[in-house]
Amino acid sequence: MWFFGRKGASGFSASSTAEEVTEGIDGTGLTAIVTGASAGIGAETSRVLALRGVHVVMGVRNMAAAQDVKQAIIKENSKAKVDMLELDLGSLASVRKFASDFNSSGLPLNILLNNAGILAPPFKLSQDGIELQFATNHLGHFLLTNLLLDTLKRTAKRSKVEGRIVNVSSNAHRYAFGEGISFDKINDESSYNRMWVYGQTKLANILHSNELARRLKEEGAQITANSVHPGFVYTNIFKHQSLVAGLFDKIKSFACKTVQQGAATTCYVTLHPQVKGVSGKFFVDCNIATPSSVAQDSNLAKKLWEFSMNLVQK
Repeated sequence: MWFFGRKGASGFSASSTAEEVTEGIDGTGLTAIVTGASAGIGAETSRVLALRGVHVVMGVRNMAAAQDVKQAIIKENSKAKVDMLELDLGSLASVRKFASDFNSSGLPLNILLNNAGILAPPFKLSQDGIELQFATNHLGHFLLTNLLLDTLKRTAKRSKVEGRIVNVSSNAHRYAFGEGISFDKINDESSYNRMWVYGQTKLANILHSNELARRLKEEGAQITANSVHPGFVYTNIFKHQSLVAGLFDKIKSFACKTVQQGAATTCYVTLHPQVKGVSGKFFVDCNIATPSSVAQDSNLAKKLWEFSMNLVQK
């Protein structure tokens, strides 16, 4: 569509692809973890980062699918450095094992890309007794980030290269509950609205990024934290929404981004020098955008941090 081509201050637009926004960037020597890398935006992000010389560690639940993605990347680029580690973000034990395995590997960590997510499944509790969308989309990434933070800090200090944390959110954060985060009803099946709960988790991604950015700046750590909206991309994240999937299947050719376009903002914020030193921002179409007023509530961000910390420490 015509509006996909409107360029913002960055020089890129909704029609820009991940390859275009990283053209000419040399990521050699950098190591990135990409969660949810076995399909969709995560797979394309992994491919493009590897194409730019980044050593990519894919954090995935489906190891067989990830193996196919890895082989495809290497077939295209024989010099690509790609590894896989099993990660189920709906399980805090799995998150802890992944972080322990990575931290003990001796690898540096420059980039943490929290990409994985699920959209609007029927109500279900995670292995830890937490509503599955909140557990997978927010809490698992919250814990993973905390467990990898020392490695990120150490790498940034030794390499003198800024570390980056990127949380994949969505404009769906605007359609959460009225109070933003329904803390007292996280596990309440009777009030479960799958789309509002999805919006709540995407709001949590932004609030997490903002509070993390504040803490890192206060500490003086050379690490940034930002959140992104990839755009409306038709991927298998819609597998629980047959009606929505059917609609998107009809309109995707003119109203949806391709996966290559959907991965652009993620790759831009992850690698582009224009984003150096930028932290606590929300990006849409490779440009800084303004999230909802609730997403900018610093007190809510602090409350969510403490709430999340209590959950992962139980």
